[in-house]
Amino acid sequence: MGLLSKLFSPIRIGTMELKNRIVMAPMHTNFANEDGSLTQKELDFFETRAKGGVGLITLPSIGVDCVAPFPHNLVLWNNKFIPGFRKLAEAIHTHGAKVVPELCHPGPFPKPISVLNLGDINHITEQFGDAAVRARDAGCDGVELHAAHAFMILGSFISALRNKRTDSYGGSVECRLKLLLDVIQNIHDKAGRDFPVILRISGDELVPGGRSIRETQYIAPILAEAGIDALDISIGVFGHPLMAGATGTGTPRGVTVQLAKAVKEVVDLPVGTVGRINDPRFAEDVLLRNEADLIVMGRALLADPELPNKAAAGNFDEIAPCIACGLGCSDFRKNITCLINPTLGKEKEMIIAPADKKKKVLVVGGGTAGLEAARVAALRGHKVTLYEKSPRLGGQFNLAAVAPMKQELTKVIKYLSTQAAKSGVEVQLNKEVTTELVQEVKPDVVILATGGEPLVPDIPGVKGRRICTAHDVLAGKIAISPGSVVIVGGGMVGCEVAELLADPADSRPGFRVTVTIIEMLSDIALDMAGYNRALLLQQLRDKEVKILTSAKVNKFLEDGVVIIKDGREEVIRGIDYIILAMGAKSVDSLSSMIKDKVAEVYVIGDAKEPRRALEAIAEGANIGRKI
Repeated sequence: MGLLSKLFSPIRIGTMELKNRIVMAPMHTNFANEDGSLTQKELDFFETRAKGGVGLITLPSIGVDCVAPFPHNLVLWNNKFIPGFRKLAEAIHTHGAKVVPELCHPGPFPKPISVLNLGDINHITEQFGDAAVRARDAGCDGVELHAAHAFMILGSFISALRNKRTDSYGGSVECRLKLLLDVIQNIHDKAGRDFPVILRISGDELVPGGRSIRETQYIAPILAEAGIDALDISIGVFGHPLMAGATGTGTPRGVTVQLAKAVKEVVDLPVGTVGRINDPRFAEDVLLRNEADLIVMGRALLADPELPNKAAAGNFDEIAPCIACGLGCSDFRKNITCLINPTLGKEKEMIIAPADKKKKVLVVGGGTAGLEAARVAALRGHKVTLYEKSPRLGGQFNLAAVAPMKQELTKVIKYLSTQAAKSGVEVQLNKEVTTELVQEVKPDVVILATGGEPLVPDIPGVKGRRICTAHDVLAGKIAISPGSVVIVGGGMVGCEVAELLADPADSRPGFRVTVTIIEMLSDIALDMAGYNRALLLQQLRDKEVKILTSAKVNKFLEDGVVIIKDGREEVIRGIDYIILAMGAKSVDSLSSMIKDKVAEVYVIGDAKEPRRALEAIAEGANIGRKI
């Protein structure tokens, strides 16, 4: 048996045969035209994933009604969209992958589904069947029905959380299934029984009153009898922090694996599992244990569309890691992007082409922006040397990885460092760049990626002996003993330091660290992706971290702070440590001194302006292609 032989073995879903077990999950891109028609950007996005070796691509949330589920999303409610789907299907088929649209109807969401009358329901049933025919005529290989997360019309009808109807479509489990069963039958009647139908469903809805895995086991054989050809097992309900596809950094791998295994026990159909399966070796283990038949990957294929091909070749270190940060892929209102993959959505624009003129490039700073700029520049044929004044590469990511559940960030450092070295970048550690060094090296290009440093505000008492920065704590320069801590600043950094330090309320007396966050805005952690934020806020609640919002520090005392809240002055005393997490400021003392000595000088990342790693890496990627 070869490497990952199970993952790369073929499998049949009804009449459709896949070349391997990797399925691309449906993920909203926001790339379609406003009317739901295909764009070149959308075509390039999916073709790139097909070329990368995936077995099956699921097109996301394809509307069967003229009211689209999401803005700028592909739809199939009219025959005029068939040519675009045909073009997309042909492009995907060229690379040996199969394609199915995930059909869905928004229904009256967020209104209760009880507002739908029988005429509405019959019309919706016909719409699903008509859309399936269009998918078949366009050359798609089947369809998937979205009935997960107590969301959209089908997911809402089958969930007791949403379905409060008292007619033949509500009440008992069997009645709640009626619309879904009618839709399946309508698709078979119109598109043919040999046109595969996959069903996406939550194995467990995870909330009181929702469907449990036991109920899903009960209904799975009913669905199989109705003619479903495969089951794609998801988890949770819409908005839940463990909803598959919305699980955050540090959450468990394979959150639906045991649910998929439970469903496999009661049906003789291919069963898929999804949720943070971003390592192909872990995927192989799931298949070998017979816990699932299909591995559904979403964000891992955003981070690296070549993941299947790299895994098949055993080049695991070459796979760009998804860390589930959600920074670029969780906002349905914006074009999808990716922290580790700046080319996402620009697959044909951001190619790495050989430079017309080979240059000597000096990169100052080995954080994420500097590493990406160096890597890309070297791949284009430039002679690149990267100088980092500290003993290791990674910059701020080394500190960010210290927080609980954030150790995965080290994968980004390792990947970028490895790729920079493989591309030919010469790395000099413990080396601070001066104007003298620049004059000695005589580079054609200098890229300054010197990062940022903690912002220390000009507030009375800020130099007190009890005051330190969040960076000091994360770097291990300050050891926090049991006692009382105030953190000034409730952004991501401040909140993660609070989670790191705070102890549960049942800790031994005298050994507990109690934490209070003071934030001038009306809420905390607003710079985080939704599901990562939800998980972090839950941790803070569990550890009884006190949170004061709409509060501004007016003065630092020897053992506390004076704040202004609701227009009134309040004094907080008895504080052992005050930690500043009030943002960062750029570090760039070099650009002004060398601008007349070097032909090209670029300042990127936090050195230009404090920003997220998402923007910093993208900037490094762009500069590397520009020079």
